[in-house]
Amino acid sequence: MPKYYARTFLPWILLAVVSGLDDRAGAAAGLAAALALLGQDLRRGHRADSLILEISTSVFMAALTALAFAAPGSPVLDYGASLAIGWLALTAWATLLLGRPFTAGIARRQVTAEIAATDVFRSINRVLTTVWAASFTVLAAALGCVQHWTPDATALLVAVKVAGFTVPAVVTARYPEAARRRHLTRLGLPLTEAPATSQPEPSSR
Repeated sequence: MPKYYARTFLPWILLAVVSGLDDRAGAAAGLAAALALLGQDLRRGHRADSLILEISTSVFMAALTALAFAAPGSPVLDYGASLAIGWLALTAWATLLLGRPFTAGIARRQVTAEIAATDVFRSINRVLTTVWAASFTVLAAALGCVQHWTPDATALLVAVKVAGFTVPAVVTARYPEAARRRHLTRLGLPLTEAPATSQPEPSSR
């Protein structure tokens, strides 16, 4: 998985792992990590549109932490994993509806303004964000089913999560270059030229 996404999903990983021991501790750990990462990125001067997932994660973790401490016995907490991924799905779809796919903000960290203004750059990021949004949606539904019917099947939960994140991660790593090559081929240009339409792998820097 690209470094950026591995770093961004750290709060969700902590939530999943620590919640297995205690819901309140898991929510608090996720919130602490989310706020720490968001604060670090803001200090580095990253634009808000490149921090959509971080901001969304912080909001969700704050709400979940409040619920965990206010109503520790709430049945809603039994579906923490599916709710978390569902929240990410809503976030991703919302950025598409608003015409600001979240992957574009991330990619702008690594390209020039001229590249970010191209139709190819925008097209690539619409595709990538759609892939992530669809994957989050399917994953949330699958996790909800597992948590409802076999809540103690830890191995199955882990397998579903791994599969759900692997597909969009692989697409993110490979699709931009494939799209760039198709674009250059249509223009009749050598594949080694015109890197202006390329999109590097997102970075945490």
